[in-house]
Amino acid sequence: MTDTESLPPLPDRLSTNPSSPYYVEAIFENDVGILLNGKERTNVEEYCISEGWIKTPSPKARDRRGQPLLIKLKGKVEVFYS
Repeated sequence: MTDTESLPPLPDRLSTNPSSPYYVEAIFENDVGILLNGKERTNVEEYCISEGWIKTPSPKARDRRGQPLLIKLKGKVEVFYS
């Protein structure tokens, strides 16, 4: 197990897309868990704790570049190292 005191603090907003301004590579060296309304979500592309939303990819819809469209889900967001 890793020591959570040596891990970088989790930001208010984080994205898994490297081209996003909210992408922080040091965070992804460890596993990050996300709860939305008490239910663990594993397919989160971006989250914002203060605004209370997560973005998940659509299962079928794609944009013109072939990337999945993101669906915004609102609720209480909790983030932790797993």
